[in-house]
Amino acid sequence: MSLILASSSPFRKAILERLGVPFITASPDIDESRNTSESPYELVYRLSEEKAKEVAKTHSGIIIASDQVATLDTGNKTNDEIFNKPGTHENAFLQLKKSSGKTVTFLTGIALLNTETSAIQVHVEPFKVNFKQLTDNQISSYLEKEDVLNCAGSFKSEGLGIALFSSMEGRDPNSLIGLPTIKLIEMLAKENVHIL
Repeated sequence: MSLILASSSPFRKAILERLGVPFITASPDIDESRNTSESPYELVYRLSEEKAKEVAKTHSGIIIASDQVATLDTGNKTNDEIFNKPGTHENAFLQLKKSSGKTVTFLTGIALLNTETSAIQVHVEPFKVNFKQLTDNQISSYLEKEDVLNCAGSFKSEGLGIALFSSMEGRDPNSLIGLPTIKLIEMLAKENVHIL
């Protein structure tokens, strides 16, 4: 069966290429707005599933879909602030300033849909990043050196962003980049697709 990555993200594509399995990409066109009273966990779970089902309308095989949010730990779980892709330098600066000395939790949803059997697996992988205390100069210096306007949380952990952290906590560092590979391999195995 063919593998379809339901994403236009070059980061997710690069991660999947590392597994050495042939696949194609298809971009799902869905409304990614957050529903009222929807938690960040519920949001990425739902969007991952919706992306897979959307691509299944035009493609057959095993569809891999993912969605991610970054949340700033405010100490009040129902009020954690979601960090979207910043889009502008000013927003990126503000996100990093808010993250300084705090913990940002990345929630990455992953869905695997077999279009032949309609079997779907959905999982949300958490990954925590603990930020150093950052000065305005350090934030500005970082933003001058790395383009992060298309990255939730305003950093690239696989690049210079690692210099912003005091520590990281999680099972799979690839989930930070947008595709929890350890979980993906487990899901594929359940569909008799084995990487090794």
